Amino acid sequence: MWGALLRRGGRGAGGLRRLVSGGPPWSQVVSEAEKIVGYPTSFMSLRCLLSDELSNIAMQVRKLVGTKHPLLDTARQRSLAEITELIHTAFLVHRGIVNIGELKSCDGPLKDMQFGNKMAVLSGDFLLANACTSLAQLQNTKVVELISSAIGDLVQGIYYENSKSPEESCLTDDISISTWKEQVFLSHSALLAKSCQAAMELAKHSAEIQDMAFQYGKHMSMSHKLHSDLQPFVKESSSDTMAFSLNSAPAVLHQEFLGREAWIKQIREAQGRGNIMDYKKLQEAIKAGKGVTSAIDLCRCHGNSALAALESFPPSEARAALANIVYAVTRFP
Repeated sequence: MWGALLRRGGRGAGGLRRLVSGGPPWSQVVSEAEKIVGYPTSFMSLRCLLSDELSNIAMQVRKLVGTKHPLLDTARQRSLAEITELIHTAFLVHRGIVNIGELKSCDGPLKDMQFGNKMAVLSGDFLLANACTSLAQLQNTKVVELISSAIGDLVQGIYYENSKSPEESCLTDDISISTWKEQVFLSHSALLAKSCQAAMELAKHSAEIQDMAFQYGKHMSMSHKLHSDLQPFVKESSSDTMAFSLNSAPAVLHQEFLGREAWIKQIREAQGRGNIMDYKKLQEAIKAGKGVTSAIDLCRCHGNSALAALESFPPSEARAALANIVYAVTRFP
């Protein structure tokens, strides 16, 4: 997508509009982006990757190694995108590891759960190893440094997420929204932001353009996380109550407005026997405060910052698609 952004001419959107309510749905945005880049955005589409046509293209691109043909740079952008998704998938697999100490008899036989954990570790490591091998093949020291640092950020972010003991799991952390932002950047935003910057480095663009790509990736992913955190509170059907993290953005902002002691009191009041949380009761308490509206405002603030970064790029279909991604993750009922 980033390669297309700087290669394509003046078709598409002119100035970018600032965020208001509304915008295209996510599925439509992804479909339009796939048309621009010319292939499904997920490398997991095996039918695409294993097709004869793609294999033939790969063979022809391989002949370009050692030349200065621009098609080679295009292939390396795509390779970087697949590396990024490999890393993301590897960490998702690793996050699927369950805490054996918290298992109940209804969860299944212990040996099966232990085997599942082993498979999750090995599968995640396999994907990560393949990503690192492909990363080295890009033969760009700065790109390797950027993506390697993003992997380090992910590890640190996941460590923060899992640093609480099981006894503390029923309570929320005493964190501010600024601390929440720092942790979310590590665990969610760093990989995308640094991958966007690395794409511009591979395309041999200036440090200023690289920074704008970084800013887009950072702020768009922050908006995406805020949008995800808000879903339990903004869904139109009130009957669909889902469990949510007590350290999600609306809850953290609610705590800031309410005060730590009052927030803990609300949590205790929502806990039943056996520390089973009544999420419906707690959800209503959060919705009655300022946390939800503040989180929506913050989501759109990051969205506007992402759109501002896109202003540095020439109008094109690719820029319009990237803007539509922002509109989709800042869209609420």
